Amino acid sequence: MERYSRQMLFTPIGEKGQDNIRKKHVLIVGAGALGTASAEMIARAGIGTLTIVDRDYVEWSNLQRQQLYIEDDAINRIPKAVAAKQHLEKINSEVDVLSYVEDVTSANIEEFAEGVDVIIDATDNFETRLLINDLSIKNNIPWIYGGCVGSYGLSFTIIPSETPCLHCLLKHIPFDGMTCDTVGVISPIVSMVASHQTAEALKILVGDMENMRGKLVSFDLWKNQYSSINMDRLKNEACPTCGSDPVFPYLTAKMETKAAVLCGRDTVQIRPSSGKQFSFEQIAERIKPIADAFLENPFLMSFTFGEHRIVLFKDGRALIHGTKDISEAKKIYHRYIG
Repeated sequence: MERYSRQMLFTPIGEKGQDNIRKKHVLIVGAGALGTASAEMIARAGIGTLTIVDRDYVEWSNLQRQQLYIEDDAINRIPKAVAAKQHLEKINSEVDVLSYVEDVTSANIEEFAEGVDVIIDATDNFETRLLINDLSIKNNIPWIYGGCVGSYGLSFTIIPSETPCLHCLLKHIPFDGMTCDTVGVISPIVSMVASHQTAEALKILVGDMENMRGKLVSFDLWKNQYSSINMDRLKNEACPTCGSDPVFPYLTAKMETKAAVLCGRDTVQIRPSSGKQFSFEQIAERIKPIADAFLENPFLMSFTFGEHRIVLFKDGRALIHGTKDISEAKKIYHRYIG
């Protein structure tokens, strides 16, 4: 136990807490900036089993803030889940790291969450977060929401039957569909959000529920702003996920983004879930400064990034030209549309 001696000297954890951590299982959905930061801290803390799920591969733009990866990972386009597992096993060989190069959907999330004690959100879109949210409430698994863009970040811990769920809070989370690919991000905000998430996860793992934060925290490191808001009053008895008569809508396939390759064309059509919030005007405002060949009319907008031309309609439907790969098309959609 020499390895964890400094952690065990911390009274809220101690020897008993360290033993609890060693027996626990954490699921991290997403192996990008937040996912790699949280995964490294959780692995160094001595977690028993760590499951990482991510659909993407390492790119050069990731290296600025995704701390587990190295240049060789980007050169060889190693899947993030694979690269994360390789590096984490070098950091702590005692941890059982399970990695899956997959898109998390309603068809597989229950399998990934089997035997899990806490879920850490490190995904890049609200559709997947709402899927995690439904799974969490249905199976009584705490999960920790986190997000960051630019210099702004926020986090909230969701405890089934105690706190409001993400569905309750959705109208009160002020990201407006912004993504790192449209407005950028700095690495210090990643570390701050991941630290909040991991601290909450450790409290759950050692059973120190009395010291759970219980509030939504948000902060802007560049503007030196910090806030902590009690969200209890937002718990909604009519919520379809955590209310008195739950139906867990996002665990059904009808709430997922639909994608189809168009016959005879190098194009994939993306149709967002019926629950997706969408602002055509806000997207246009973000995209114009960074896109090539931007064109807008009363019915649609069209723009180009590299080899791909994206045509976005006002109902959120999009045509991704330049690919027949549905996974790649979804990635492009979430990257630029949000």
